[in-house]
Amino acid sequence: MRDRRQPLDRNSGGRGGAFARGQVAGTWPEAVAKTLMRLLAALATLLLVVGFATGAFAHAALVAVEPASGSMLASAPKAVELRFNEAVTPGAILLIDGAGRARDDARVSASGETISVALPADLPQGTAVVSYRVISQDGHPVAGSVIFSIGMPTGTQPPATTDGGLNALIWLVRVGLYIGLFVGVGGVFFARWIAWSMTGTAVARVALVVGLPSAVVALGVLGLDLLGLPPAALATVTPWKVASATSAGPAVLIAVTAMLVAMLALRGAWYARALAAIAFVGVGLSLAMTGHAATAPPEMVTRPAIFLHGLGVAFWIGALAPLAALVSKPAAALPVVYRFSRIAVPVVAMLALTGLALAVVQLEKPTALVETRYGLILSIKLALVAALLALAALNRVRLTPALARDEAVAPALKRSILLECLIGLAILAVVAGWRFTPPPRTIVPETPLAIHIHTDKAMFQVLVSPGKAGVDDFVLQLMTGEATPLAAKEVTLTLSLPERGIEPMERDASRGPDGYWHVRKVELPFAGRWHVRIDALVTDFEKITLEDELEVMP
Repeated sequence: MRDRRQPLDRNSGGRGGAFARGQVAGTWPEAVAKTLMRLLAALATLLLVVGFATGAFAHAALVAVEPASGSMLASAPKAVELRFNEAVTPGAILLIDGAGRARDDARVSASGETISVALPADLPQGTAVVSYRVISQDGHPVAGSVIFSIGMPTGTQPPATTDGGLNALIWLVRVGLYIGLFVGVGGVFFARWIAWSMTGTAVARVALVVGLPSAVVALGVLGLDLLGLPPAALATVTPWKVASATSAGPAVLIAVTAMLVAMLALRGAWYARALAAIAFVGVGLSLAMTGHAATAPPEMVTRPAIFLHGLGVAFWIGALAPLAALVSKPAAALPVVYRFSRIAVPVVAMLALTGLALAVVQLEKPTALVETRYGLILSIKLALVAALLALAALNRVRLTPALARDEAVAPALKRSILLECLIGLAILAVVAGWRFTPPPRTIVPETPLAIHIHTDKAMFQVLVSPGKAGVDDFVLQLMTGEATPLAAKEVTLTLSLPERGIEPMERDASRGPDGYWHVRKVELPFAGRWHVRIDALVTDFEKITLEDELEVMP
């Protein structure tokens, strides 16, 4: 008589008892695990080669602008030049002149890392704004504004660059895309390769139905974001064309193909398992094509890491809904649970290693976990993953063995797996927020405000970082009238803002190892036109004083 604690897997030709007992040497799970690992290693190697071939891409950041933002100019410049840390493509460039009018006669040209905006000759006096939105090589938009004044400043302000409704739509379709890839494709792969059963695949079907339109819409809204267009522009060709030309175009194409192939794998054809494997690999390939992590240098590490990480997530998240449906029938569930748990151990190890590698590349230093928005999102994700691992450990160590002993724990195991499902969805929702914040490795300090004070006797170069109301650092470079270094015994910086009743504030500068004079953590409580005076004591009997105005932005 068969021991009913060792049930047969009715969906696997009666082999389940051996799997449940773990008595068969070289069992199918180990064979599948080895085959999958060989396949994934080969694909990761291919991605490594692709990483060498494509070069190192990163999230673009503005590193220099001419004229400097905040400059006070006697006459209008011929052009504004923006230089980034990588080659970029112009998206939307807007010029607002000193009279507050949007101009359409500025000519934009691009050459590698530089965007040049040729200005019209009839710019009126006042504060002008060049608002830019460019496309970085990871397919994300980079936006900002350059402000300079011709003659006297006016109240011209940069246009608003944040569209809350569009950002919400971008986040929503990204979550839908993740559901399609991880829950949908991952669920189909689990059904065909692990469960050998279609039980619980209704959730995967729904996920694919959600993921397919989300992937398509995600491409269109990316185009809207790249060009700064309203949602109504989705009905036009332009945003789709622009987005398709970025790295997101091929990534979305692969994602859509993977989900369509997974839908075909739901059918009972003899080739269904092969289609499920192809769709599963498509998940990793889609993620490795674009995005902050996939395009971070060194790509020989990051592309294979994101590929393997994506497959690990799909394997784990995709299994949860089918497992929750299966545990209602312990006889059929036990062999599947054992097969899944044996393969899950190396998969979790792979997730940990690849996740650690990506975190090291993206964060660069541990303090970024709490000092940046990207790090905070990662911290929340890690907390949710820890909860997920705790539930998985509970299921493996306590509930699954109890189920094998015929204890009435099926409802508890099902509740635990359903809680894992909810945490998994929460993780997808959280990581979708990475779309709106660059990783710390790409953060470049803002271009400081610069003023140049020049007389026949001396020249003082003043850099103010970040050049906005709040706490700023001043760097003073002192030169003679012939542009040679000026030796000084003492230097004093005095700031005032008469229009707001701020009386002169005097701060002593200290000479740094770089040869410049520094005044750190100066509190500038208001935006406006600050008066700057620099006193340099050259000898005990000679002092050079230079004065100018500095436009501090909000």
